[in-house]
Amino acid sequence: MTADEIRGTAQGTAPTPLSVLDLVTVGAGHTATEALRTSVELSRLAESRGFHRYWVAEHHSMPGVASSSPAVILAHLAAHTNRIRLGSGGVMLPNHAPLVIAEQFGTLEAMAPGRIDLGLGRAPGTDGATAAALRRTDRLNEGADDFPEQLAELNRFLDDDFPDGHPYRRIHAVPGPVQATSPGGVQSPHRPPVWLLGSSGFSARLAAVLGLPFAFAHHFSAQNTIPALDLYRESFQPSAVLDEPYAVIGVSALATEDEKEARRQVMAGALNMIRLRTGRPGLVPTPEEAEAYEFSPMEREFIGSWNSNIIHGTADEVRAGLDDLQKRTGADELMLTSHAHDGALRVRSYELIADAYGLPTAA
Repeated sequence: MTADEIRGTAQGTAPTPLSVLDLVTVGAGHTATEALRTSVELSRLAESRGFHRYWVAEHHSMPGVASSSPAVILAHLAAHTNRIRLGSGGVMLPNHAPLVIAEQFGTLEAMAPGRIDLGLGRAPGTDGATAAALRRTDRLNEGADDFPEQLAELNRFLDDDFPDGHPYRRIHAVPGPVQATSPGGVQSPHRPPVWLLGSSGFSARLAAVLGLPFAFAHHFSAQNTIPALDLYRESFQPSAVLDEPYAVIGVSALATEDEKEARRQVMAGALNMIRLRTGRPGLVPTPEEAEAYEFSPMEREFIGSWNSNIIHGTADEVRAGLDDLQKRTGADELMLTSHAHDGALRVRSYELIADAYGLPTAA
């Protein structure tokens, strides 16, 4: 497969493909039901305006993030869209048995043929105690250290090609290739492509060695972005999956009609992050709550660093920031995640960005 095939045919006219990363955020005073309705609305907007793909990220035990079950959410979004690629950004593989993931994404592929991406990460997507509850073990490093082996096992299930003598030789992920070998079976032409996600050099190097597309979490690890992408490109080995490097970066971006409103929303998001990082996760606060909050000097220092990596302001300002970031990193695709207390404002942000790039509205 070529990088152009991974990139696909974009409907829009942006110089670099634009995509969406959705955390299904829940603001104070709102419910998870409302957040999921916003995700449906946003996925439809993304499809109609030419965004390339729409990914959902796995998180756990965070009241303000309702994306604990990416496969369930993706099935829901598949029923409300027709063309846009849908995927995980990502599924945290150490939290799950590889066979379960192969079954879930084989099912999604059967629901939306040719539209499913399987993005995988090795972090827990939560705190240590929650990870232990998910994995039924307190040996959490074991899962991360075994990630390459888990990935290999998952790929074997997706391809149904365990060798003779392997204990899993007679175990099959269904839906999957085994159905084509059954009497009357027909081979599906599609198989969910695997992406590796990361925020450091580990996954960058592994993706390069395996010849896989790579997605880097610039939105919360900006200082590592260029080193990780350089490592990925320098170490890349062509494979049956991909003939040259293909790198996506996740970017926090929020556009509003008024620059001041963008700053208000970003401050509310920063307060939410402070609470998360100090063991007090909650719903995304309102801008009014953030304005009334008395930040300590240490918290203000954190906010300055955190907000400097969020591209926010008017649509034109956001476009300029995105274009500059793409030039600095050489990213093949920008995956935008917008954080705001109000779901309607998040949807409007993507609409404004699409307008700034001149992305047409599909018929």
